[in-house]
Amino acid sequence: MKQFLFFLLILFAAFSLHAKGIAEETALAGEKADTSYAFGLVIGGDLKTAGLEFDYAAFSQGLRDAVEGGEPRFSAEEAVEMVQTAFRAAMEKKAVENQAVETRYLLENGQKDGIITTESGLQYEVITEGEGEKPGAGDTVKVNYEGTLTDGRVFDSSWERGEPAELPIGAVIPGWSEGVRLMTVGSTYRFFIPSSLAYGPQGAGQLIPPYSTLIFKVELLEILPGEADADGEAEAAEGETAETGGD
Repeated sequence: MKQFLFFLLILFAAFSLHAKGIAEETALAGEKADTSYAFGLVIGGDLKTAGLEFDYAAFSQGLRDAVEGGEPRFSAEEAVEMVQTAFRAAMEKKAVENQAVETRYLLENGQKDGIITTESGLQYEVITEGEGEKPGAGDTVKVNYEGTLTDGRVFDSSWERGEPAELPIGAVIPGWSEGVRLMTVGSTYRFFIPSSLAYGPQGAGQLIPPYSTLIFKVELLEILPGEADADGEAEAAEGETAETGGD
């Protein structure tokens, strides 16, 4: 909601700055048009994500009244309340739709050959099974991974960056943490993480909508010792040094 209102305020400010310059040099017309179009794209994308629908003529008139000092149909307070109400209703509708889609997807995916479902609802398949050790809850792992939505859109990928990631198992979403602890070093798994084990009804920014199942392909390259293990090794090393010095 705050982001939506922020974009509207930017839009109003931009049109206010340009309103008095309509008759400026033709050379600036292209730049103005491009900038105005860019504002429309950014805000339109935000509104589409929210699931809002508009009467464009009425929207344009409200914009002109705000920028050019026309007689508004509503007070500022009434307008903000109406926007907030519409935004909440659209988000609630979108969330219900997303939740139904997720439930159907997980039910169908769980019935496919090679898909294993854990008690928590995490689904996974083994692409390649390694022979190394399994990480613990306090470890940090070195991995290659790619995260996608169920429609195939990639939202994060270490492969694209060209560099493996080092991630503390205790600092990631629950589904990812549970899944990686099933793997042995050298393995590659694909995880289907329900929103209940990921970002839930809130989603995460504009990349991950509410009630999104996340699909991760993960290659476990190495297990790095966690802080507790590293502290224990350091203390042991100090003790050995002290004993050696005493001799």
